[in-house]
Amino acid sequence: MKEWMKNVRTVEPYVPGEQPKDANVIKLNTNENPYPPSDKVLNAKLDLEKLRIYPDPEVSALVEELAKYHGLNNDQVFVGVGSDDVLAMAFLTFFNSEKPIFFPDITYSFYDVWADLYRIPYVTKALDDGFNIKPEDYKEANGGVVFPNPNAPTCVYLPIDKVREILDNNRDVVVIVDEAYVDYAPESALSLIDEYDNLLVVRTFSKSRSMAGMRIGYAMGNPELIKALNAVKFSFNSYTMNYSSIVLGVESVRDDAYFKEMIQKVKNTREWFCKELTRLGFSYPETHTNFVFASHKSVPAKAIFEAAKENHIYVRYFNKPRIDNYLRITIGTDEQMKTLVEFLEKFIDNYS
Repeated sequence: MKEWMKNVRTVEPYVPGEQPKDANVIKLNTNENPYPPSDKVLNAKLDLEKLRIYPDPEVSALVEELAKYHGLNNDQVFVGVGSDDVLAMAFLTFFNSEKPIFFPDITYSFYDVWADLYRIPYVTKALDDGFNIKPEDYKEANGGVVFPNPNAPTCVYLPIDKVREILDNNRDVVVIVDEAYVDYAPESALSLIDEYDNLLVVRTFSKSRSMAGMRIGYAMGNPELIKALNAVKFSFNSYTMNYSSIVLGVESVRDDAYFKEMIQKVKNTREWFCKELTRLGFSYPETHTNFVFASHKSVPAKAIFEAAKENHIYVRYFNKPRIDNYLRITIGTDEQMKTLVEFLEKFIDNYS
C-alpha cells in the first residue's frame, strides 16, 4: 500500500437506483413523480444574465415562500440541495455525541453511509414483522434519532401519536423525521415543531413536486436548530443552491392547486395498482407513499426484477436480509402501471 493511502477516508458508498440511459423504458425504480412540474415552473422566466454572479447564499426567496406556505417564520426553514444534502448537514451538525444514534434496521440506506463518513456511532433498531417502527426501542440513551415517515423502502407510516412517543422519550437529543413521502400520507410531524424544540422535519421536492432534477430539499424546526444548520452550511459551502433552482422552486410552491391535483392522481393510480397486485398473488404493507413494497406468494422477487428489466421495466430490488423477496415499485402513470400489470400476468403464469 502506498503511504498516502493509509490516510484516505474509506466508506462503503450509497448505491442509488439505476438510471437507465435508454429513454424507451418504464422507470419505476427511484420514486420520481411520473408527471411534469407545474406550468408555472415550466414557463418561469429565468434572467440568464444572473448566471454570471453567485446565487443568494441565504436562498431568501425560497425560504420565504416555504415559510409562508407552511405557516412558519423564515428563521424556521433551512434549504439545501435535495433532502440528501439537508440530511447530511443535519448529521454533521447535530450528531456529535459519543453515544450512538438510533435508526431502523430497514430504512433509507444513506443513514449508515453518513454515519460511517462522519464517524458517528450508530445502532439500528429492528422493525417488527409488519415492518413497523417500535417506539419503545428508542427509549435508551442515545446521541440522536432519525427515521423516515413514511419509512422507505417499506412504505409503512408511523402515526403521529407514535412519533410523539419517540419525541417524549428523547427530549435531550435531536430527532430528525425524514418526510420525503409525507405528501402521500395522512399527517405530518410538522405540527409538533413548536412543542418539541429538538424536532427537525425534512422534506424534498424530488417526489411529490416532480423536481428531482433540480435538487431541492428543506428542513423545518425551531430557530436554534436552523441557525446551527446554516452555520455548518456556510462553513462547508456558502453557495449551495443555484439560481435556477431557487426561481423554479418558488414557482412550484406557489402552484398549490397543481401540486395537490398530482398527489391525488398518484393516489388514485396507487389504489388501482394495489388491487391488481392482490389479484396477482402479491402481498404488501399498506402504503402511504408513491410506491408499493410487494412480495409474491410463489415467484421470487429477484426473478421478477430481472425479467422486468429485460422487458425494459425498471423496479427496485434490495438484496438485503429480511427484504430480499420484496420489490419496491414506484407508482407511474396509469399507462405505465397497466403495462407492468400485463407483464406480471404473463410472467407469473409462465414461471416454473
